[in-house]
Amino acid sequence: MHTYDWIVVALYFTAIGGVAWYAIRQDRGTTDDYFLAGRNLGWFVIGASIFASNIGSEHLVGLAGSGCTDGVALAHYELHAWCLLVLGWVFVPFYARSRVFTMPEFLERRFSATNRYVLSVISLVAYVLTKIAVGVFAGGIVFRTLMPEARLEIGGLVLDSFWVGSILAIVLTGAYTVIGGLRAVAYTEAMQTVVLVVGSALVTFFGLRALGGWGELRTVLGSDAFNLWKPLIPEGVEGTWEPVLEAGRMAWYFNGDFPWAGMLLCAPIIGLWYWCTDQYIVQRTLGAPNQREARRGTIFAAGLKLLPVFIFIIPGMIGLALAQSGRSAAMADALIGANGEVLVGQCQAAFPLMVQTVLPVGVRGLVVAGLLAALMSSLAGVFNASSTLFTMDLYSKFKPQASQQQLVWTGRIATVVMVVVGLLWVPVIQGGQGLYYYLQSVSGYLAPPIFVVFFFGVFMKRLNAKGCLAALLSGFSLGLFRLGVDTLPKLNPEFAYSPGSLLWIVHNTYFQYYSLLIFFVSAVVMIGVSYATEAPDAKQIEGLTYGTVTDDQRRETRASWDRADVSATILVLIGIVMAYLYFSG
Repeated sequence: MHTYDWIVVALYFTAIGGVAWYAIRQDRGTTDDYFLAGRNLGWFVIGASIFASNIGSEHLVGLAGSGCTDGVALAHYELHAWCLLVLGWVFVPFYARSRVFTMPEFLERRFSATNRYVLSVISLVAYVLTKIAVGVFAGGIVFRTLMPEARLEIGGLVLDSFWVGSILAIVLTGAYTVIGGLRAVAYTEAMQTVVLVVGSALVTFFGLRALGGWGELRTVLGSDAFNLWKPLIPEGVEGTWEPVLEAGRMAWYFNGDFPWAGMLLCAPIIGLWYWCTDQYIVQRTLGAPNQREARRGTIFAAGLKLLPVFIFIIPGMIGLALAQSGRSAAMADALIGANGEVLVGQCQAAFPLMVQTVLPVGVRGLVVAGLLAALMSSLAGVFNASSTLFTMDLYSKFKPQASQQQLVWTGRIATVVMVVVGLLWVPVIQGGQGLYYYLQSVSGYLAPPIFVVFFFGVFMKRLNAKGCLAALLSGFSLGLFRLGVDTLPKLNPEFAYSPGSLLWIVHNTYFQYYSLLIFFVSAVVMIGVSYATEAPDAKQIEGLTYGTVTDDQRRETRASWDRADVSATILVLIGIVMAYLYFSG
């Protein structure tokens, strides 16, 4: 980092501080203001904030790392921009009419208070295991790569650059998130989106220039790296599919490379859960004044969501190509082993390594600012979502007499506690197979039952509270069971399950296929229990399912969109189709 680079970074923090201070000054101390920005966010801020919250540290570190190891395989998750359109056109009308603060609160309106509590707990667990811990971990990787000599001693305990960066990212982000709430988060994220997109695009540009262009990238890596659809059985892998017989049990297991079957059947479930029902994302649309602004924000975010393939995954692929072609000795030393093999663990640092090696002075500072923007935006979003869930869905129910000020302070305390727990979970991620693989696998274990109760609940008016609760509990139990089975070998590398045992079979079942199992069990349980018990009260579910929407509500929704909204939606869909066609051969 040159002096000019540090000046650019300093200017970035100054601008962030100014925007955060402006947002904090607008806060009137009410729960509406703190948790939903006074329900006054415009479509541009909503869309940019959704994008910045999603494109966090796990993308810069994890997506570039996956591009280095797996090519464009994970572009499937980024091309789920269409899920945002589902949020805007299908779910926004229900959320806007209900005037809820949280997704569990909507579930209470549709089903029961018990389901609200269960979903709140599931969501908080998911945030600790994925978004908070992953954000902290990725922040540590970035700092360790860019400033490897950083050290901090606290009472005889020496922290290396990884932990210095992790803690610093939390402190800087928490400072304005805890004080300013959603308004501070959304306003700063809108600015961070610009820095993030421009900075990451510069990495792709200078990386391709150093390599010799797009054609050289395809030549060095080969056509398979540019194919979204990976085979069920990777070439050269033996024994991938085989029956395992042990004490009368048989299972088909697969440890593959994001096979097409899993990406086609499982990935959309995770995508629709994340974009349409996750508090972390949907909270921005809840902060809109009406359906029109919320929907336009989701369309704008969907358009932005087409960029990550080219500004996050491709830089990781460029980094590997620079290493394999010998055009960058620094990249080769970092990513290629003594025998010419790709060092998978080192690929997590592909993006910051690209920043180090291919960017000129001054531009490097802008991209580092973009890195910091991603780290801070993702953490800020989950801090605010976590505090909203805990305060509005749990604390306010047990303390109904709490004042507005007490609720706001409770949210701030909840944020601090979640951060500490997330820090404690980081060692588990360090023992995993890769940051983005870890993120998608844990999401795959926790998402299916939530997807089932929301989507089935909106489209099938016969489903009731008992079916919803049974689906949540059974699906969540299966997910936690798999998570526990996977965690033990990570904590103790010498630990191994007995080949052929039930736990061994569960551990070796590819995570996407296990996720599909959770989905089918949750769906069958919800439908079976609902039809075996009494139908829900028609008055309670009025306007909360497609079968119970009134004529006035339909007219209100129809008046909230026009030809411009439809045209923008079609353009986004065309962009998605074109990307699939290009990366499918």
